[in-house]
Amino acid sequence: MQIENFKIFADLVETKSFSKSAKLNGITQSAVSQQARAMERHFKTLLIDRSQKQFQLTREGQRVYESANEILHTYEKLLSELQEMKKVISGTIRISTVYSIGLHELPPFIKKFLHDYPSVNVRIEYRRSNLVYEDILHNSVDFGLVAFPVKQRQIEVLPFRNDHLVLITHPQHPLAKRAEIDIRDLAGQKVIGFDPDIPTRKAVDAIFRDHSLEIEPVMEFDNIETVKRAVEIDHGVAIVPQATVAQEQKQGTLSVIRFRGKDFTRPLAILHRKGRVLTPAMKKFITTLGVEIPETSQP
Repeated sequence: MQIENFKIFADLVETKSFSKSAKLNGITQSAVSQQARAMERHFKTLLIDRSQKQFQLTREGQRVYESANEILHTYEKLLSELQEMKKVISGTIRISTVYSIGLHELPPFIKKFLHDYPSVNVRIEYRRSNLVYEDILHNSVDFGLVAFPVKQRQIEVLPFRNDHLVLITHPQHPLAKRAEIDIRDLAGQKVIGFDPDIPTRKAVDAIFRDHSLEIEPVMEFDNIETVKRAVEIDHGVAIVPQATVAQEQKQGTLSVIRFRGKDFTRPLAILHRKGRVLTPAMKKFITTLGVEIPETSQP
């Protein structure tokens, strides 16, 4: 029995999907099924209850899964400690992030990190917020970056930074002449929003409710870039994170307006799986982002 067998089995249990486990390990779905049956032959017991429609472990399968996690954790800790002893900062860091953070918040940090640690590869996937949490839970990435983080039992949340929410308009829009506006000035305006399930949209909706504003977006999009393009052609105004429009403000394609007497912020956070052993490269990445590593995240 090799360490890869335990990892494939653990991935299968956590994703409850032969296809997802196969993708995580770079093998075929058939190979995952064969690995599971090989483990059953090795332990001379059924691990998966195949009489159920949904994926379910037998009692013995649950015990093997728990032990597999212990074995994998010990193995990862050993690898990390050996790297620490050799003072090696290398490997690959996999990141899952929402578009707005990945495109507008991360680049300067990634640039510095790769300059300081050229032996480390960084792979970034752009995902919707809910899928970032799935990626973390399924161990398909090392870190996730999201806005308005939601606490979950199996996920460690490390506060990253706060961004300000601002109003953006076309440069010729009547509101563009103002240095700041009252949130109530948006009554009657054509507002462009994010899709309803996106955390920033939920936060904006809460702002409107708190100020007794009944605003229904005239357009809804699933990413910041499309929202900005719609405002640039004067289809409406939008509330967005300030960091995402710095370039357009500099080029004069969008006007950025603050809210009078209000500081609406968008908290950002780094996510990783609780109990995950952080390699030296992963620790350096966190500190490069200016975030302190809690004691609970130390091996």
